[in-house]
Amino acid sequence: MAEIRKISDIDELMLWRSEVIRHVFGEDADDDLLSENRCYYVRHITDGTHIAIIASSDGRDCGCGGCCFSDELPSPDNPTGKCAYLMNIYVREEFRNKGLAHQIVSWLVEESQNRGCGKIYLESTADGKPVYTSLGFHDMADMMKYSD
Repeated sequence: MAEIRKISDIDELMLWRSEVIRHVFGEDADDDLLSENRCYYVRHITDGTHIAIIASSDGRDCGCGGCCFSDELPSPDNPTGKCAYLMNIYVREEFRNKGLAHQIVSWLVEESQNRGCGKIYLESTADGKPVYTSLGFHDMADMMKYSD
């Protein structure tokens, strides 16, 4: 089982973000994209609307994830209007298929529920959908929504 910890050091976070961005965008990941990411995280981690976490196993950092908290109009299925968007779920290749993504997502879902979020969403690749479905997320075309 991995150890999960929140990231508060923006430089440590940006090392992970650059790895995730390069994994997703490949050669198209330029300095402007990394700079925009830094500005986003500095602002939103400071104001408490975003958290980022790292998962470590056997003393090695192996994955990360994040969650953005926001408000929407209250609705019958979300009376508080509080919602969470899970993002940047990433596990280094050598650690995949060991349950780490499952553990990262579970931790973020629990944190979102503890903050009173009535809706929890995430975007997914086709590869990620089986993991998220096993955790209670339901496919909504471009987005997946969590429900107990």
